[in-house]
Amino acid sequence: MTSNTRVVVIGAGLAGVRLARRLGELGTPALLVGEEEHRPYNRVLLAEVLAGRYSPEVIALPAPAELTRARVIGIDRARRTVECADGSVIAYDRLVLATGSNPVLPPLRGLFSAGGHELPEGVHAFRTMDDCLGLSKAVRPGVRAVVIGGGLLGVSAARALAVRGAQVVLAQQAERLMERQLDPNASKLVLRHLKDLGVEVHTECRVRDVRCVGGAVRSVEMSDGYALDADLVVLACGIHPRAGLAQDAGLAVRKGIVVDDELRTSDPYIHAIGDCAQHDGTVYGLAAPALEQADVLAELLAGRADSRYTGTRSLTRLTLTGQDSPFDLAAFGETEPRPGDDVVQLTDATRGTYRKVVVRDDRLVGGVLVGELGTVGALARAWEGAEPLPSDGGPLLHLLTNDGGS
Repeated sequence: MTSNTRVVVIGAGLAGVRLARRLGELGTPALLVGEEEHRPYNRVLLAEVLAGRYSPEVIALPAPAELTRARVIGIDRARRTVECADGSVIAYDRLVLATGSNPVLPPLRGLFSAGGHELPEGVHAFRTMDDCLGLSKAVRPGVRAVVIGGGLLGVSAARALAVRGAQVVLAQQAERLMERQLDPNASKLVLRHLKDLGVEVHTECRVRDVRCVGGAVRSVEMSDGYALDADLVVLACGIHPRAGLAQDAGLAVRKGIVVDDELRTSDPYIHAIGDCAQHDGTVYGLAAPALEQADVLAELLAGRADSRYTGTRSLTRLTLTGQDSPFDLAAFGETEPRPGDDVVQLTDATRGTYRKVVVRDDRLVGGVLVGELGTVGALARAWEGAEPLPSDGGPLLHLLTNDGGS
């Protein structure tokens, strides 16, 4: 590519902003198109804004030079243009879709009125800055809040609301919290932390109905008929890729927008990165892969033809700031062993710490750490490198117990 090639990036989240900034540094300026009215921000830190720990300005991202606020409604691949809702048309030589993801809205009775798309008053998704500010405005000490979903987002939202003084009930359909990232022991420690903050947690519990009076939520009903009074309901049921633009344009879409190792879609002039992209069968939906994809694509679009994206081995990190002390957690790879795997586990109930790693064929394949995370950097490097571990096991025990060098 030449330096005067016009790159247009749709989506001003972490992936889009990172790509536009890196391209600028590499001498290939890009036009970033974002539909939110707020300055680009770090979505990962929205729970800290809800908790009152940060103001929205603190989590703002440094915006690139060219940022246009518009909602893109169509792609004309033949003309290489995109059409915006305000009627404007933007031409591109290379187009990058960094459209992110939407919250999953569960099929609950009462969630939408007939034919409507607006959530009832008091019911909030938790995905955007507007969602966060709406929740912040509604929460106050004593307000009754029900969080539906006990994954990473639901746990973060429940903690933030509890810190703000709400009476929080968390309803999780699975048998434990954060079941995708954590093993049962680590899940129990998260549960204990939430209970210490006053959060009431119900697992193996399915919500079937949102009950409203005068357009405002009043309660949620479980599948067993038990009802919870609610002034606020937070939907934290997961995310799905925003692939509608790509689908309408005839690009290959499965779970997300299908891309190859050069992050190209089925149209060689269009790329996709971040939550909306599916690479080698995987939609990551996490910050680290989105940033890595942005860096690789910046190199490619700036003419570094040898750059390739081969996948990300990503680590989940969560810090829950409680009333007395923070609760740190990290998980990576496979936290549940297969038959024949070796497991090294250290627990300190007094300090509330838990460390476990899974070893397969002399390689570290996963781990989970709760509490003091001084070892997480060294363990993550050993996992990412996928190098054989020394057979005597001593260095692995050292990695688990050494609190320095993270």
